[in-house]
Amino acid sequence: MKRIFKVLLGLIVLLFLATMIILNQSKFGQSPKGERLERIKKSPNYQDGAFKNLSETNVMTSDKGSFRVMWDFMFSKKVDVNPQDILPSVETNIKALNENEDVLIWFGHSSYFMRLDGITFLVDPVFCGYAGPFSFMNKAYQGANSYDVDDLPEIDYLIISHDHWDHLDHETVVKLKPKVNQVVCALGVGQHLEYWGYDIAKIKELDWFEEATFNNASLTATPARHFSGRGLRRNKTLWASYVLKTENYNFYIGGDSGYDAFYKEIGEVYGPFDLAIIEQGQYSEDWNQIHLLPKQLFQVAEELNTSKVFPVHNSKFALSSHPWYEPLDEALDNRASEISLITPIIGEVVNFKDTTQTFSTWWKNLK
Repeated sequence: MKRIFKVLLGLIVLLFLATMIILNQSKFGQSPKGERLERIKKSPNYQDGAFKNLSETNVMTSDKGSFRVMWDFMFSKKVDVNPQDILPSVETNIKALNENEDVLIWFGHSSYFMRLDGITFLVDPVFCGYAGPFSFMNKAYQGANSYDVDDLPEIDYLIISHDHWDHLDHETVVKLKPKVNQVVCALGVGQHLEYWGYDIAKIKELDWFEEATFNNASLTATPARHFSGRGLRRNKTLWASYVLKTENYNFYIGGDSGYDAFYKEIGEVYGPFDLAIIEQGQYSEDWNQIHLLPKQLFQVAEELNTSKVFPVHNSKFALSSHPWYEPLDEALDNRASEISLITPIIGEVVNFKDTTQTFSTWWKNLK
């Protein structure tokens, strides 16, 4: 028995050491400390050592329990979670676009480039080809990772909603560093970026309802209902959505979020919006408080008081068990007639000055 105990103890120690070595890799980032942590402690959204949602929120909402949910996710039979076909994309020379055009180019999932009133924005870029700490995890669909940092022009404002792997990619943001003039991120997320070599003077961190104004643009961090964390520790950094205002546009940039009353409040205070970009893919009834369900898309769009809606968080990574095309099908089926639906192909130019532009149901003929 003593020998068995020693072997088990040795295995536990080895597992612990291996875990520590892995979690200490640069890609996992760094928890807030120093002056940043002192600022975080003063936030009304930070209690008992962690950030909190405005409403009581459970990551797992199923009666099955967390273990059963994870077991089902990993081992239950899934249908069409990954497309068999290569996803189509449009090869756009972003650097050569007319600087006077107001455009959006989507890169799949929650990554997109915008030029509005001559200002360039890049939101949650993930170009590494996977959504996780290691390349064998959550690989991008075939054809869905067709753009890279080298395809981008200089970026005036890099916007990060939160620090999850499918929104904040170490490889991408490190490669982006020479191109980025300013980063706007949720409170605490700047610790990761500073650790990865970003000049602290270029990082603007916002708590909910704080505003950053630059030249002819402003970004206001607004609430989201979600959580954060890149390793074993959760909610040490904040998660956010944003209101982006330029001279001629008012956009809502939604981060990962479940439904809550704040959508209507955001619409009343900051709307009406010309466009709402809403995360509504990779959802499940098992975690319906931290991700929107597709049936809620247009309810949220109406509460935000937007004239156009662009559903994202889909068509790149399989992070849930639903068919890959279901979020887009549901968006189409539940469309509210008075709100325009934007469904571009990856790389397709959305031109905001072209009021006649239409979008195909590109996913319909794919397997």
